[in-house]
Amino acid sequence: MRCDVVLNLLLFNMPRQARIDAPGSLHHIISRGIERRRIFQDDVDRDDFVARLNKVMDDTKTSCYAWALMPNHFHLLLRTGNVPISTVMRRLLTGYAVRFNRRHDRCGHLFQNRYKSILCQENSYLKELVRYIHLNPLRAGIVENLDSLCDYCYSGHSRLMGNIVDGWQDTDTILRLYGVKDRSARKEYYKFVEKGISQGRLSELTGGGLVRSEGGWQELKSKRRMRMHLKGDERILGDSDYVESVLKKAEENLARKYRLRSKGLDFKFVLKRVSDIYKIPIHIIQQPGRDRERVIARSVAAYWAVRELGIPGTKVGLQLGLSQSAVSRAVKRGEQLVVNAAFRFEE
Repeated sequence: MRCDVVLNLLLFNMPRQARIDAPGSLHHIISRGIERRRIFQDDVDRDDFVARLNKVMDDTKTSCYAWALMPNHFHLLLRTGNVPISTVMRRLLTGYAVRFNRRHDRCGHLFQNRYKSILCQENSYLKELVRYIHLNPLRAGIVENLDSLCDYCYSGHSRLMGNIVDGWQDTDTILRLYGVKDRSARKEYYKFVEKGISQGRLSELTGGGLVRSEGGWQELKSKRRMRMHLKGDERILGDSDYVESVLKKAEENLARKYRLRSKGLDFKFVLKRVSDIYKIPIHIIQQPGRDRERVIARSVAAYWAVRELGIPGTKVGLQLGLSQSAVSRAVKRGEQLVVNAAFRFEE
């Protein structure tokens, strides 16, 4: 069966769309409690979540531009580094849920099974998203006014205003959008946020590049009557060209993975390829050890397995005797090794 046919059948039968991610991507993350139940009972829970967020951002070199904790959900605005957003969120949500359940003597799922991840067009939406996310506590009545929000410790707005300094949130990137010096930038940022209060809840900032980029449904309907072709996807927030370019790239990457798999290339092939390159027996590559040659070989194997074949990091870790975080580090090292040596996955 041809690869394009296999891909089309796969996409047609997928119960839900795959996440779209790449290093440097900007994501608006929304995660809700199961059945919309509370995920934060008190400040102890909130402090634990913020501490975990701090550690995960630092460990994975992920940038956080905006965030807000609500009683039954939270918002994050993240830029991924070399660690996929799925890995970042798995570490954050799993660790928090385990402690929450233990502390509150409960069992079962805490979060809805699937958090919402929206890939965002930076030039058009970065400032709007930061404002939208940070105004959530005010709109929900958690704080009384904007001045109170400036001191609210469970939103990134207080960090941007300089009232709380803990170092893990990337405030510089956002402040530089408003001025060269922090003091003047904060004043301009404050004015921008203040103007957004009267806008109310903006559902257009929670996903969907089609309607959002075309000025709403009425404008969209008129353009459809004029037979104008528009491209949209609920996983993406951006104009039509941006949505189309993101989808094209995602489809190309997915098509390559399934083309390779259709040729019978699997983790055994990866191990043999790495073994041939470095002249190290396969069983040695899979054995624990920190000697330089073995670490290098495992890193290249992890990179090719995850990035070329799309094998989950957890499965790669089981094959190589590595933890999930160790696989993430190995993939990063492996990418640099492959680029520097100009290795080809297929001979």
